[in-house]
Amino acid sequence: MAAGSLVRPVLLAECIGKRFGSRAVLTAATLRADPGSVTALVGRNGIGKSTLLKIAAGWMRPDHGTVQFCGRVYQHATLHTLAEAGLFYLPDRDLLSPGFSVREHLDSVSRRWRREDPTEVVRITGLEAHLEQRPPGLSQGELRRAELAVAWLRGPGCLLADEPYRGLAPYDMEALTAIFRRLAEAGCAVVVTGHEVPTLWEVADRVVWCTDGTTYDLGSPAAAAEDWRFRQGYLAF
Repeated sequence: MAAGSLVRPVLLAECIGKRFGSRAVLTAATLRADPGSVTALVGRNGIGKSTLLKIAAGWMRPDHGTVQFCGRVYQHATLHTLAEAGLFYLPDRDLLSPGFSVREHLDSVSRRWRREDPTEVVRITGLEAHLEQRPPGLSQGELRRAELAVAWLRGPGCLLADEPYRGLAPYDMEALTAIFRRLAEAGCAVVVTGHEVPTLWEVADRVVWCTDGTTYDLGSPAAAAEDWRFRQGYLAF
């Protein structure tokens, strides 16, 4: 489902500001995630994409602004509170415990959230041959797919994935794109950050550009590519 003005967002981080010392990273940034839609949040390195995603996930507190999730407004959102409400945050670092196998991770999530047998999720994520391995023995692409399998079993209403494609082989990038699309088709609101423009354009319904402390909702990837400010300020970078 593409985003539209009549669609009620699952997640809305609005008028977000954040400073680190004397540096204002974000001044008036907004991030919206709609059900059944994939949003690509893009921008130059260090511009504030990860900071905005962490604030939207409740991982970091903003200096000003609010986070709205599933119709509730949070002045001081926390990762735990939003996770309980159905948000899954996939950071740009390892998520899984190194002491447990992939199977043990999936079984634990299935029991905790009373999900069905994870066999179908294992098939979709291509992890059949890796169930007995522990995270340190996985490639980066296998690890990302295992993390997304955990996210899938959690049944999130919203998934925020920070730089999920970074450093991956083409096969794994295609696999992640298919997983994100399947999650969106199931109604999840998905947000991904990154710099892999061809891949992001393939997966995204909407593009949001983070620059100069704020954000611009550019619409579809095709519309974004036609925006002269975006072409000059980011695509040509």
